[in-house]
Amino acid sequence: MLKGKKIYLTSIEKEDLEPLRNWRNREDYRKYFREYREISKDMQQRWYESKVLADNSTIMFAIRDLETDELLGCCGLCYINWVNRNSDLSLYIGKDFAYIDHEGIAKEACNLMFRYGFGELGLEKIWTEIYEFDKPKYELYQELGFHEDGILRKQYFHDGKWWNSYMLSLLSEEFKEA
Repeated sequence: MLKGKKIYLTSIEKEDLEPLRNWRNREDYRKYFREYREISKDMQQRWYESKVLADNSTIMFAIRDLETDELLGCCGLCYINWVNRNSDLSLYIGKDFAYIDHEGIAKEACNLMFRYGFGELGLEKIWTEIYEFDKPKYELYQELGFHEDGILRKQYFHDGKWWNSYMLSLLSEEFKEA
């Protein structure tokens, strides 16, 4: 368990799968994810078994309220490259359909992930790819000190239009817990 001031990160349990799937399947959320299709119960179960439980290049957490234990969202480190010590960051807040909240849950979850990734796992870089219309995440990651490494032009087709994606990263020496 990774404990913060308002939240804690813990393993994803089977009973978390349905609320996580429901949040991921929201049309207003789905546009932000690489997996653009609706996720069936079988797909969610396969992801849980193959990635969460069995893949050492994926470490996913449930985000929970420290006082109530309520499930708030999901975050993790994906595509971990153990040789080059880097990982993709995954994050969303489902509670109250926040996606990226203004109450600090997403920020605190990121700080816990960075402390874990850089400190315990010895990662050198945590990176992420976001689409140019994903203003909430872009602003959060800028606030957390991410740098823009590059732009992938016309990387994503959504709502009848091509969008660029931004490759952002944070190096271990740049991490200063907010």
